[in-house]
Amino acid sequence: MLSVVLPAMNEEQTIGPCIQAIQRVFQEQNLKGEIIVADSSTDRTPDIARSMGAVVVHPVERGYGNAYLAGFKKALGDYIVIGDADGTYDFSEIPVLIAPLQEGADLVIGSRFLGEIRPGAMTWLHQYIGNPFLTWLLNRIFHTKFTDTHSGFRAIRREALERLNLNSPGMEFASEMLVAANRAHLRMTEVPIHYAPRQTPSHLHSFADGWRHVRFILLLEPIPFFVIPGLIFAIIGIALISLLALGGTEAHIHTLILGGFLLVGGMQALITGALVNVYSVIHGYGVRGRVTEKILQYHNLERLLVAGGILIGIGIIIGIFIIAEWIQSGYGSLSQIANAIISLSSISIGVQIIFFAIFVSMMRLNLAES
Repeated sequence: MLSVVLPAMNEEQTIGPCIQAIQRVFQEQNLKGEIIVADSSTDRTPDIARSMGAVVVHPVERGYGNAYLAGFKKALGDYIVIGDADGTYDFSEIPVLIAPLQEGADLVIGSRFLGEIRPGAMTWLHQYIGNPFLTWLLNRIFHTKFTDTHSGFRAIRREALERLNLNSPGMEFASEMLVAANRAHLRMTEVPIHYAPRQTPSHLHSFADGWRHVRFILLLEPIPFFVIPGLIFAIIGIALISLLALGGTEAHIHTLILGGFLLVGGMQALITGALVNVYSVIHGYGVRGRVTEKILQYHNLERLLVAGGILIGIGIIIGIFIIAEWIQSGYGSLSQIANAIISLSSISIGVQIIFFAIFVSMMRLNLAES
């Protein structure tokens, strides 16, 4: 059995032709099938869909991902096809999508860039910048080879879908499906499809939706974006401070300031990457690796609190010595610039580590005790 799930929001002009095209495929291919419309409309879309024999479900909350999650719960087919109800996808190409499933594939993506994007179907910003960049980014981070990661025309086996544990509510659902499929080692392939212009106004918000995809990739894989740059900055900062401050010279004060800035900023990036990773794991997006496992252990969080306190203490002690020398000099000019930078950096990093431990402890409450 084949299930076709269509998310819809105010598509009364196009929902009828889409359902007709799908029903025609059922008849021509002698397929037993069902059409499920996940509807969040305020117009006649659900009434039209019901009158044509489709099953209509209403997601509790709006959102591209929420629509599909609601539709999947009703789907009974061994194969599930998804596609937008705005008339942009040619549902007569459903046999092209399900053929690789019949040959052993688990997930099939209809690639607009391998097929034909008809004039007016996609803005130049989406066609030449947005979609290529987001596809490149996902491929680069997760070592995949897709040509169109944001195509909404796909087919998947039911048992494969059940292995993915999808839960994104919005447009990032498209990226989540591919990343989850890659992590689950599904057999994936792409087939060329045609993409036509919309007949009604688009619901897309270019920059907001693009940012949602980038943010989701950051959530799944923070290391290239936060941890690696943070580590590089922190190492450079430590090197600069060590070479100049510990060498006893005050001649390169601006370089010392730069070193302190890089060290504190690098540590902030490292801590942000760790927080993103912990959040991702707790909310079911990320992979719970060895480092994350250690971070989430309560006794390690307590150790971080102690470490942060020690760094703050060291910074305060250095600061006290600086102030004492300043008083002894008769409140003259401050000559302990290097030590002041070390003191402030130590205090700042200590505070960052303490806040990190506190935030992780709060997020840790969401996990069941093991």
